[in-house]
Amino acid sequence: MFERPLTRKAWLGSALVTALGIAGLDARETDAASVSCILTPEQTEGPYYIAGEKLRRNITDGHPGAAMQLRTFVVDATTCRPIKNAAVDIWHADAAGLYSGFGSGTSSRTFMRGIQRTNAKGLAQFRTVYPGWYQGRTVHIHVKVHVGGNVVHTGQLYFPDSLTDSVYRRAPYSSRPNRTTRNAGDMIFGSGGARSMLKVKRSHSGLYVATITMGVRR
Repeated sequence: MFERPLTRKAWLGSALVTALGIAGLDARETDAASVSCILTPEQTEGPYYIAGEKLRRNITDGHPGAAMQLRTFVVDATTCRPIKNAAVDIWHADAAGLYSGFGSGTSSRTFMRGIQRTNAKGLAQFRTVYPGWYQGRTVHIHVKVHVGGNVVHTGQLYFPDSLTDSVYRRAPYSSRPNRTTRNAGDMIFGSGGARSMLKVKRSHSGLYVATITMGVRR
């Protein structure tokens, strides 16, 4: 199932939501308030959202893949100050390109899904795997941010194609060669995806650490 991008009308009518890229951000809990805000459009929720996901850090349910730590900072778009206790809600395909609860993934409704609350620095962290690909979409992670019980941001997070190519040369990804869509050919990425790119580093242990900061209007 393909995902439809937001229409121009929907984009203009959405709440002002920002995503901030942090240059050189490492695995430390960097204070997000020191960066400047960059306005970016929201992106479609897509067809694979399941409400009421589990509050947990490890979302793999034992599924194989390249281990990844996802670090999402949430800040106030006006002041750039961290927002504590925001709920960051993510979901993505596993290494085989499957979503839990849909298609061949219907036997489970939980793998690669979870919610974490932000700490005093605005940071919510997840232990997951590098996402797989599926027909018609580039590699991505879906995200919602809830503040005070309201959804204040819906978006998607992306990876550099060169990094994905490197990850996919190894098992279990190598069993599914010839992915169909790269960033430049993805119709949703074309509507602001470049401003939602994750900064990814690989640790000495082989763990991928992916980081982004998202600014929201309360």
